Amino acid sequence: MNLAQKSHLLQELFNHATESIIAINNQGDIQLVNPATEKLFGYKQEELYGKKVEFLMPERFKSSHIKHRDGYASNPHSRSMGIGYDLYATKKNGQEFPVEISLSPFESDDKKFTMAFVVDISKRKEVELEIINHQKKLEHITDELKITNEKLEAKVYNRTKVLQEALIEIEKSRSELIVALEKEKELNELKSRFLSMASHEFRTPLTTILSSASLIPEYVLTEQQDKRMKHVDRIKSAVNNLNDILSDFLSISKIEEGKVFADLKKMNLKTLVEEINNEMKGICKEGQQIIYTHVGEEEHVLDPKLIRNIIINLLSNAIKFSPEFKNVLINTFADHQQVSIEVKDEGIGISKEDQKHLFERFFRGQNAVNIQGTGLGLNIISKYLELMNGSIALNSDLEKGTTFKITIPQNHH
Repeated sequence: MNLAQKSHLLQELFNHATESIIAINNQGDIQLVNPATEKLFGYKQEELYGKKVEFLMPERFKSSHIKHRDGYASNPHSRSMGIGYDLYATKKNGQEFPVEISLSPFESDDKKFTMAFVVDISKRKEVELEIINHQKKLEHITDELKITNEKLEAKVYNRTKVLQEALIEIEKSRSELIVALEKEKELNELKSRFLSMASHEFRTPLTTILSSASLIPEYVLTEQQDKRMKHVDRIKSAVNNLNDILSDFLSISKIEEGKVFADLKKMNLKTLVEEINNEMKGICKEGQQIIYTHVGEEEHVLDPKLIRNIIINLLSNAIKFSPEFKNVLINTFADHQQVSIEVKDEGIGISKEDQKHLFERFFRGQNAVNIQGTGLGLNIISKYLELMNGSIALNSDLEKGTTFKITIPQNHH
């Protein structure tokens, strides 16, 4: 068979094929259609030439198909189209109908084309629907038979069933009682830890307040103003400690009750951290400094209130657990993918054993028992970060210092 005969045979196959065949160029323009396409869609060949292939689709699918078409054009290969999806086409009269489409790329005169074979599967869909309806009817009949059978069994084994139900209820009550006792035990342990911690943490600042308040009246002379102010400052500091403790308790309570949400908005991270650093200078020990560096973009979508609380908590800990004349470093890095906040100190550090429990509620490190704190701060931070899909990691060695690193993704916003 010579080339002319082959060409004639291919043309005859194209013209007499019962399936719709549409040739499309790489830009999605219809180049050629066979008579079966005219019959299927109701258009003449000349009405389709040069039209985008989306012309034959329902309006709601057009924009998404353009993306899929562009993706296919970059990597053409023979395949079925829309696997796992219901595909639809539109006739000239506006009627939609379900289709199955196969794609096959080819080249002609150094130009790339795609051949789409379109099959109307309306009949198949009708058969599928009929099968589903029959199946539902069978399921309904099966359910009715099951109910009837259960009723018969209930009559025959009524007494046995009553006894079985009683035994099940007893077992259920026993299980519920065990769970309730475990919860009560856990709650009692939590209460004990809370009372022990609260009594210790409240006693220290209250003792300071009472002591200073009782001593102030003794300094009545003008030249004793410095001594009076010293006690006033001690009272202020103690009140601030009490306020911090109460804030921790209230934060935990709100989190447990589901009243804390992430209010995400565009904010300037660098400006916020600088403001916090200025506020925190007042609690630094002698010779301590907060050194801040920022790298990357400044504007990000975060919850300013949660971020403020997290940074204040970490800086407070770094200052509290570091000696005098040791600096606290805070570094922020941000790009369009994530925000990172790093707080580093040169303080007492955290043992490897304590690090395992560090984010548990009320946990205090073995080397921190004499330093004021509720053991709630890091637990609160971890809960706040969960609300922003963030995470926290630490690196610490005893007597060498601790580094906390927070990471909050940005791509999900």
